Amino acid sequence: MQWAAGLSQVLAAMALGWLPAPAAAQPVDAVGPIRYLPPLRGDYFAIDSAAAAHRYHVFISYPQSYMEATERRYPIVYLLDGDTLFPMLAPQHLLLTYDESLPEAIVIGIAYSSYDPIMNRRDYDFSAPAADSGENQGGAPAFLQFLKSELIPQVEARVRADPTRRVLLGQSRAGYMVLWSAYADPDLFWGRIASNPSVDPGRELLFVPPAAPPSRDDLGVALVSGTRDGSPGRREGARSWGARWEGAADAPWAANLIEIEGGTHAASIGEAYRLAMLWLFGRGER
Repeated sequence: MQWAAGLSQVLAAMALGWLPAPAAAQPVDAVGPIRYLPPLRGDYFAIDSAAAAHRYHVFISYPQSYMEATERRYPIVYLLDGDTLFPMLAPQHLLLTYDESLPEAIVIGIAYSSYDPIMNRRDYDFSAPAADSGENQGGAPAFLQFLKSELIPQVEARVRADPTRRVLLGQSRAGYMVLWSAYADPDLFWGRIASNPSVDPGRELLFVPPAAPPSRDDLGVALVSGTRDGSPGRREGARSWGARWEGAADAPWAANLIEIEGGTHAASIGEAYRLAMLWLFGRGER
C-alpha cells in the first residue's frame, strides 16, 4: 500500500541518519504519514553508544499538553524493545489519561530498527554475566551504562521530563533487564515494570537486595505475569519473586506481583502496562 511504503521510507531515512535530530527541547513536526498519527508524533534521534558499542534508535512521544504547558515537567517512560512496544504503548498511555486519569507522560522507545539478530541484540543487552550465561549473553552492565550515562542525559536534555518519576518497562527478556537493573542501580528509575520476565541467567541476583541500597524510599517494582504465559519457568519465577519481595522487611522498593488471569506472554502487554502504571502512580498523588 502507498502509505505503508511511505512510512517505510521515513523509517529507513531515520535509521540511516538522513533526518537530523533537532537540538531544541521542543517537539518537531513529524514527516510523512506519521504526522497524521498524533500519539506517535514527536521526535527521533539515533545514538551510537560507546558503552554498549551499538547504534540505537530513540523515538519520543510528547503529551498532548506539552506545547501549551511550557513550564510543566512530565513523568517519563522508557520502553525497551521499542521497535514493537513504542507504537503500541504510546497510544495506550494517551488512552489511560482519558479513561484512568493517569498523568500525562513523555514516552520513549529504545529500538534496534530490526528483528534480525545481527542488529537486534536484545538477548545480549538484556542478560547479565553469570555462571549460567550463554555465549551471546552478558551485556546488561554495558547496556545499563548506556542508559545511565548516554541515553538518559541526552533525552532529558531535550525534553521537559521529571527525573524523579522515571519509569523503565521491559517484556520477556527485556523484563529480566528491568528486574536486574533494580538490583544493579535501584535509584536510576522511580518505577519499574517487568512483564512476563525471564529469570535467568543469574537468577539469584533477582532475589537479593542491591549491594548499594537506594537513597530514596518511594521506588516501586511491578512484575506482571499472565496465567497463560506458556513457560513454567517464567511462571514459577514470577511467583517466587513475589513471595520473596512483596511486603519483605528488607525490600529496597515496594514490590507488586500482578497476575493477569488468561493473560498471554506477549499479547497482554497493554493490560500489563495499564495495571502496573496504575499501581505505580496510585501509590501517591496523581
